[in-house]
Amino acid sequence: MTSALFGFPEARDLAAATARALDVPCLKVAVRHFPDGESLVRLAPEPFAGRAIVLRSLADPNRTLVELLLALGTLRRRGAREVWLVAPYLCYMRQDAEFEPGQAVSQALVAGWIGREVDRLYTFDAHLHRTRSLEALFRIPARNLSAAPLIAGAVRAWGATEVLGPDEESRQWCAQVAAAAGARLVVARKQRRGDREVTVTLPEGLDLAGRRVAVVDDLASTGGSLVALLEQVRRQRPAGVRVFVTHALLGPADLDRLRAAGADAFVSTNSVPHPTNRLDLAPLLAEALAADLREGPLGGAPEAAP
Repeated sequence: MTSALFGFPEARDLAAATARALDVPCLKVAVRHFPDGESLVRLAPEPFAGRAIVLRSLADPNRTLVELLLALGTLRRRGAREVWLVAPYLCYMRQDAEFEPGQAVSQALVAGWIGREVDRLYTFDAHLHRTRSLEALFRIPARNLSAAPLIAGAVRAWGATEVLGPDEESRQWCAQVAAAAGARLVVARKQRRGDREVTVTLPEGLDLAGRRVAVVDDLASTGGSLVALLEQVRRQRPAGVRVFVTHALLGPADLDRLRAAGADAFVSTNSVPHPTNRLDLAPLLAEALAADLREGPLGGAPEAAP
């Protein structure tokens, strides 16, 4: 089956690099915004009857998700036999339960919308808490890829001796980074009182004086937790502190607060286009896609390697 990668404008570099690695065409998804806020999504005028791999990161979700659903539905209408979605950042994964009566369980609802439109899903470091797997949520083949090896390489190259996670929820992911980087794992304790009100406590007896500390997390949205953590770390007079994240969703003012709190550098992957992008996910993504492309059509015979 013929494959092509369809990329949205904001991730053209990641889309192009991934398509080159797979040796498939990279086709553009054009988006125009009307004055009233509606989006017009346009694909190539020629119908496509093969396997469409759509790459769209879902930061700014209330806009990007609607545009994505328009593109997915259009591909189906124009004859795509399979539609695979690559969403390096997958939105609306936090709210996995009704914590107060009447709340929308957005994780399940968004998974339902996407799952009805695609045959496979790929993402990186999905922000899951109580959900045991993406496939249990989406009920289609779904791969939650990890940027931990990529981040570990950057941490090791910098020479960090400590990998510091912001809370117990981050322990398993941070442990992968620490093990691959050959660094000691340290996990803080966090109490959240609001979107930007956080208290962080370091383990008792911890001594970071003179050490290079890599603060790692899967996601930074406002940086509130990281600021609280950095303020604690700075008091111990480390030799240097750098922050490494998969998904950078924070704005310029948040970055300024992180620097003021003691971060010497902030490094992110290109899962979401951001000024701090330094780590390229294309090789990891292409490797995962190539392995599944070799399996052939869903339920069909294997194909030659792309």
